[in-house]
Amino acid sequence: MADVAAVAGVSHQTVSRVLNGHASVRGETRERVQEAIEQLGYRRNSAARALATSRSATLGVVTTGSALFGPTSTLIAVEEAARDKGYFVSVATLRTYDTTSMHEALEHFMAQGVDGIVVIAPHDDVAAAVESFRAPVPVVVVAALDERPTVGLTPGDEPSGTMSVAVDQRAGARVATEHLLDLGHADVLHVAGPQDWFDARERAAGWRAALEARGVVPTRPRTCSWSAEDGYRAGRDLAEAVVAGEGPTAVLAGNDQLALGILRALWERGLSVPDDVSVVGFDDVAGAAYFVPPLTTVRQPFATLGAHCVAMVLASLAGRTVAVERIEPELVVRSSTGPPRRA
Repeated sequence: MADVAAVAGVSHQTVSRVLNGHASVRGETRERVQEAIEQLGYRRNSAARALATSRSATLGVVTTGSALFGPTSTLIAVEEAARDKGYFVSVATLRTYDTTSMHEALEHFMAQGVDGIVVIAPHDDVAAAVESFRAPVPVVVVAALDERPTVGLTPGDEPSGTMSVAVDQRAGARVATEHLLDLGHADVLHVAGPQDWFDARERAAGWRAALEARGVVPTRPRTCSWSAEDGYRAGRDLAEAVVAGEGPTAVLAGNDQLALGILRALWERGLSVPDDVSVVGFDDVAGAAYFVPPLTTVRQPFATLGAHCVAMVLASLAGRTVAVERIEPELVVRSSTGPPRRA
């Protein structure tokens, strides 16, 4: 920085202001400093900066190694949001979700001196393991932790008070179900994801709440994995029931992959979507608009989710802690939903 200051003919403090984006530097001076930086090939020394500020400018992110759309999109969003704020990201991937593995990952971050941690925790076991760890830095869990998990806590322990941020899965499923009911469907089948996932349980709760609010007694949801293969199996059973005149005329799938499998099964049986059965997915994966027919689905704002994760860590570092945040999803209506066929 001293070399840059000498070449640009300014003070060391002015170079620092330019690097930190302060608005108080005149445009001509800023341009001169930036030309000197380019001429000298100057790069900030992050290790020296960490020593000077007692901050590493690094966030740890724990992920479960899932290739599924939600966890992967969340990881990308957190990394992009952190980079926008001048932070590096160190990632630890868990292959098993036990307390020991989680604590090892968190201890790894403590040894790195990270400023905060984001845990992408789709499973109960992951969230519970985080709750039982006393981290000296802010921890944000990406999960709907309205009810704190206690698995992994020893008797007498209190949860760690981690912060929680999530897309409001319950609200998304409720709006999707209401959309189908508003179209005139008397009932809505729910093909749900695995119930040890927070998102799957919240989506099932939203579906159930929407039906009950309209005076419809919910049937038991069909629980599957998140795969299109399981959606296909559920879709075959649904198709047979519809052909027999016993099936519902609308289905809310736990995610877009399940919806894709359902669409294939209905098509094979010669049923029309949406005339015979309306189908709604969840996630709005890339390509959902090009399913046959284009899929009505619930879009999750992952960029906003990532920004909130980073903002919560930084706010906590500044002494302003927000314990829980929920982000509203958006229903995207396409041609896989419509009024039921009239007899």
